[in-house]
Amino acid sequence: KVLMMENAVYSVISPEGCAGILWRDGSKAPEAAKALKITAKDLLKLKAIDEVIEEPEGGAQKDHAAAARFVKKAVVKALKELMKKPVETLLEERYQKIRSMGNFFA
Repeated sequence: KVLMMENAVYSVISPEGCAGILWRDGSKAPEAAKALKITAKDLLKLKAIDEVIEEPEGGAQKDHAAAARFVKKAVVKALKELMKKPVETLLEERYQKIRSMGNFFA
């Protein structure tokens, strides 16, 4: 399972770095960020992640304790789901998930 906080971004390169490579212009970072689809909402839609973890009002940085509770709740839920499955099923599902990564059409 891949869980992601709702206001997090997940990328192998920063939007500024991407814009610098593609357009030789770091000021195009907002355009690059949109194209990279690095938000939790985008990645859930693309099935690159399995769940978006809610954050407290104002973001995780505003209330660390609440953010930790949300993470704990999501991780415990995911573990309970995984523990119901035989190891062979988990291995096959993981294999299929990894094999499908990079096959995005959005």
